[in-house]
Amino acid sequence: MRDIIVTLMVFATLPFILRNPWYGVLAWSWLSYMNPHRLAWGFAYDFPFAQIVAITLLISLLVNKQEKSLPKNRIVVFWAMFLIWMAISTASAIYPDHAFEKLQDVMKIQVVTFLTMLLMKDFQRVNQLIWTIIVSIGFYSVKGGIFTVLTGGGNTVHGPDGCEIAENNAFGVAVLMTIPMMVYVYKFPPNNWVRKIMPFCIGSSSFAVLGTQSRGALLAVVAVLAFFWWKSKTKVASGLLIVLLGGVYFAFMPQSWHDRMASTADYQQDASAQGRITAWKYSINAANDRITGAGFASWSFPTYQKYAPEFSEVLVAHSIYFSVLADHGWPGLSLFLSILFMMWRQFSRVILATQGNPEFAAHNYLARMLKVSMVAYLSGGAFLSLSYFDYAWTLMTIAIAMTQIVIGLSPEVSIGKTARTRQRASGYGRGGGRRLGGKP
Repeated sequence: MRDIIVTLMVFATLPFILRNPWYGVLAWSWLSYMNPHRLAWGFAYDFPFAQIVAITLLISLLVNKQEKSLPKNRIVVFWAMFLIWMAISTASAIYPDHAFEKLQDVMKIQVVTFLTMLLMKDFQRVNQLIWTIIVSIGFYSVKGGIFTVLTGGGNTVHGPDGCEIAENNAFGVAVLMTIPMMVYVYKFPPNNWVRKIMPFCIGSSSFAVLGTQSRGALLAVVAVLAFFWWKSKTKVASGLLIVLLGGVYFAFMPQSWHDRMASTADYQQDASAQGRITAWKYSINAANDRITGAGFASWSFPTYQKYAPEFSEVLVAHSIYFSVLADHGWPGLSLFLSILFMMWRQFSRVILATQGNPEFAAHNYLARMLKVSMVAYLSGGAFLSLSYFDYAWTLMTIAIAMTQIVIGLSPEVSIGKTARTRQRASGYGRGGGRRLGGKP
């Protein structure tokens, strides 16, 4: 029955996608983040729904005469350079056949991310994509939080099967990236019932992060809370609140959780931690030896013998930074870090441009929350192989869209003037973008 329901839901979206390609972006994002077909046990489990939606999206783009133009944004240039460098590093990879297979998988994600950037022309669409992410990941995070509370935190919470966040560590970081978006929706809800239910979703998702039993996610929690406290205008009150909530969460979790988290400090005796450090040394040595890096899928017994001869087992880098370094060398890492830096800067530009303007209060608050999401990714990703995670690249498209909408289309905002005509042209809702629904 689940197979039939999921199949009908996906195929029901196809006519709408043919009429408007933006629906294809939303449908693909839902399938990518939620993996609803993995909740079935029959033919739908391995059915290529995402590919069908992506093909329909491409057809819709060809037949629809919507404006399709690349935004004039510096990130786009660096993004293109990074993709080109990926192709170069793949061509010169140690294992080119395996590297090409991985490149194909990465490029499939990048193509849809590119189309997202091409079609996300107004703030209404930004909100719709935010909602798609919240519903998709929130379905598992809320359920995982309830599971953690009911089991006393003694079991491990995982993400949906068959995707990059299936593993507990990756799922913990993904949930932590989503919680700030939930806070934004609570602050600017489309209706009152969302405001009422969102605190429960946020609290349950917080328990889900702890329930993943992930040490990397815990370090990301510390980084997010530190950033929140640093940006807070009432540091004493916010500091007390953090200590109080932290005490409640820590007191709830069982001794087994505390023992696992405490092992983070004893990384010299932890085989997993030592294996990651060896993998990081491997990445540095491979990048120093080859300007293009070792290429995708280079992690093997022979390459470890060459670049990390003291190894005890072959592991991937488990770090967004060191995995890019090993895959694409120092030039690739430089481009990757440049993109992340520019994303941060552009969210800052949106915040500065909309500061004190009630018409753009939602834009300002969302940019602030997405910076918190970035903190979660940058800190948690230091211990996870999520360099090509579509969620992170979707944040990049949102940064580009918000920059073009707020600064490009409405330059008056930066000096505090109201631009009602441009707001209507850009799809803004009155009252700071509180209108989150409607046609895209």
